[in-house]
Amino acid sequence: MNAELKSDKVDKIESIKRGIYILPNLVTTASLFAGFYSLVSILNKDFRTAAIMIFVSAVCDGLDGKVARMTGTTSKFGVEYDSLADVVAFGVTPALLAYYWALTPFHELGWVAAFLFVACGALRLARFNVQVNTVESKRFVGLPIPAAACMVASTVLFLQHMNRLPQDLFQAPFMFKRVAIITLIYLLAFLMVSNFRYYSFKDPALIKRQPFGFLLLAVVLLIVVVLKPVVMTFSIMLVYVLSGPVGFLLTWPRRHRLEMAVHKGREAVQRDVQP
Repeated sequence: MNAELKSDKVDKIESIKRGIYILPNLVTTASLFAGFYSLVSILNKDFRTAAIMIFVSAVCDGLDGKVARMTGTTSKFGVEYDSLADVVAFGVTPALLAYYWALTPFHELGWVAAFLFVACGALRLARFNVQVNTVESKRFVGLPIPAAACMVASTVLFLQHMNRLPQDLFQAPFMFKRVAIITLIYLLAFLMVSNFRYYSFKDPALIKRQPFGFLLLAVVLLIVVVLKPVVMTFSIMLVYVLSGPVGFLLTWPRRHRLEMAVHKGREAVQRDVQP
């Protein structure tokens, strides 16, 4: 047993000595840099830039894995580095953004909400790394931490955008917005560690031939997003965040019937086995 552990340790050391892949880890570093720049913007009270940089970090985070797979440069080092970068860019950064932008008046309740977001995000990443080879690739178990971070960023951008509208169109009290933010933070923390299933957009069928109507729909959606980027981004993120609980509720009757059928089958088998 000790010999096997020693051999594994030697293999890991030798793999590091042989070097690491530059391109995917540079993309991961870009994601980490964007997250750190967002932190600096938060300290400078430039919350709009901070929210935008979270989206930049999310784009880089989505690209590093694809670059690694396309170039055949996936590695254990890259996976661990990506998770550490995600904790900063999508855990600490959005938590501090929400705290400094809206949660400071809540005192202990505010910073506890921010910490809970970070802790649940880290737990979500740890669970993903453990289950990555055992769960369906087309579905995430729990809300992905980049999506949770983008939901926080899009909410900040959306509420700031609403503040610029004329009084007769939208002017909700800022205290209401603060209550909405702290509620959102607690909800996102719960969703990250939940067992709700979320679409991962890793389905190979997405890159295959699709009906012409799909292209037309994509063009229309792109135009709408360009015309109203803040509102549409917030709407898209909100729909994705809610898709997990809604999907769970819609599929619950079918899963309940399946569980009842399995339970009855087991009981029938046990009656047959008993003398």
